[in-house]
Amino acid sequence: MPSLWTDGRLEAPTSAGGIDGVTAADVVVVGAGITGLTTALLVSRAGKSVVVVEARHVGAATTGNTTGKVSVLQGSKLASIAGKHGTDTLRAYVTGNTEGRDWLVRHCEEHGLSYQREDDHAYAQNAQGLSTVRDVHAACREAGLDAQWVDEADVPFPFAGGVRLRDQAQIDPIPYLSSLVAELERHGGILLQGVRATSVSGSGPLRVALRRTAGEQDTRAAEHTVTAQRVVLATGIPVLDRGFFFARMEPKRSYCMAFDVPGDITRSMYLSVDSPSRSVRYAPGETGDKLIVGGAGHTVGRSSHPKNAVTELARWAALHFPGAVQTHYWSAQDYHPIDELPYVGPLLPKMENILVATGFDKWGMTNGVAAALALSSRILGGRMDWAAAFASWSPHELTGIPTALQLNMEVGFQLAKGWISPLTASSEVPEEGQGVVSGTPWKMTATSVVDGVTRTVSPVCPHLGGVVNWNDSDLAWECPLHGSRFAPDGALIEGPATRGLTASR
Repeated sequence: MPSLWTDGRLEAPTSAGGIDGVTAADVVVVGAGITGLTTALLVSRAGKSVVVVEARHVGAATTGNTTGKVSVLQGSKLASIAGKHGTDTLRAYVTGNTEGRDWLVRHCEEHGLSYQREDDHAYAQNAQGLSTVRDVHAACREAGLDAQWVDEADVPFPFAGGVRLRDQAQIDPIPYLSSLVAELERHGGILLQGVRATSVSGSGPLRVALRRTAGEQDTRAAEHTVTAQRVVLATGIPVLDRGFFFARMEPKRSYCMAFDVPGDITRSMYLSVDSPSRSVRYAPGETGDKLIVGGAGHTVGRSSHPKNAVTELARWAALHFPGAVQTHYWSAQDYHPIDELPYVGPLLPKMENILVATGFDKWGMTNGVAAALALSSRILGGRMDWAAAFASWSPHELTGIPTALQLNMEVGFQLAKGWISPLTASSEVPEEGQGVVSGTPWKMTATSVVDGVTRTVSPVCPHLGGVVNWNDSDLAWECPLHGSRFAPDGALIEGPATRGLTASR
């Protein structure tokens, strides 16, 4: 299920010989998405030796499956921050995102990359959502953004009122990532693809354990070690449990589709603030503009039938854009932080040698670049005053304690539910495209049927022992505790787990 951006793109994993030749670097960056590659480039420009480690391929996770909106407006996000934090924190967050947006746009201009300047809208689909939109407008004014209230918009879908922020941007993220890789390698940086970082140990230097992703189900697979003075974890959610970031965020899955549409397509960017969420933009292509529609989001592993919501999203597009023909379908994972603000900085307080960047809450196009600016400045001895709003450890997180308590109570419930529910589940082979977990706690199995192939694996997530659930839209197993995801054969798709589901016995 490649996204519109990754369709037709071929990436070859680094050979075993290529991995063996890499033994040390000043900085190892884990994750080749927008945050990791931008950080790597900024640090390499300063003369540091850099190795980027990517478990799959460039843009394989969130960045290559985003909507590609580069906006400071961000739906209801600013209103949520304003509701929990003071004006100074709100303005610092907006400043960081503005600098991230502007850096990305300048990079596109300097490297001849295509992007589109478009207005962005946060809007209500009906009268019930207007109060949220008014909160967004008030937050924009408080943050010093020149956002306008609009009662109407030239769109074919319900629009009860909204906020418009002019002159934002939208991109195809893959050419941007490719340009970062090309420049990184010109500065002597190294990219390892198809290589998973499994652990980081030591203190000076750090030892990063690597394992080739191909064949990693074999627990005897050989590991390779690279030493570094600094490690940056830019993996969506940190692959190390130190810092308990998995307990400070909620993993969210959302879905996108691209359509060929006869006639004119809505030109600006739109995101509803009420449910069900609807995201709209266009994307220029060789054969004409495509419509991109997103939504149908849910907490990872906790939706009984995500396919139903995705089907409804497609119906919504067909209803409001008659004649629309779907050409692509994809999904992405993002992490909602308990206090609404990203976590960018030390993995543990005062641990400057291992840094993290996470919690972008679907706004990685700006937050990811802002994080890269903050991290590279930290590594090189500089300072970004606005970076306090992005701190990985800060008193402002106290505002998220009630949310954290509720979140982790739900995790506990999902843990218990996962071990009990299979007792009453059918042990029969499921239908095509479905998966089921059944059996007693001491002999549970997860069985799925995809393309006529029946596969059975252990349903126990190797991260913290949660029992996975089936996503019938993505055809994947998902852990409802902290969002680890696995292919039907148990292969790890994304963490915080660092290995796949074991074969069923």
